[in-house]
Amino acid sequence: MLAVIKLLLPALTPSWRFFDSIGPSPRIEYVPPNAIDWRAFRPRPAIVAWRQMWRRLFWNPDCNESLFLTSCAERLLESPNSQSIREIEARLADAPWRQWRIVLTTRDETRLVREIAYLSPARLRA
Repeated sequence: MLAVIKLLLPALTPSWRFFDSIGPSPRIEYVPPNAIDWRAFRPRPAIVAWRQMWRRLFWNPDCNESLFLTSCAERLLESPNSQSIREIEARLADAPWRQWRIVLTTRDETRLVREIAYLSPARLRA
């Protein structure tokens, strides 16, 4: 029985050693048609009711897709590839033309610094 507990314990306790490095999380922003300001793609809600939070523990496809887009953005910044660009563009709002960017926010002493890490070309949708 003790051997089984020794095998299960590492799986049940969190370990942060699987991160290679910890850096800023990339955020995707886009420019909607006929607009000049950048908007966050799927921003997080300011307030979540407890019932909605409880339901999200079991069913939350939008957040899962947002996490997937974050990993696509991280892969794109590490080694640019067309697959990550296609995945991000496939999930952006259907617009006749679009441009998007990846923004990194870091803290510098007492202020937040936003850096544009990737800027896509403006494209016309077919």
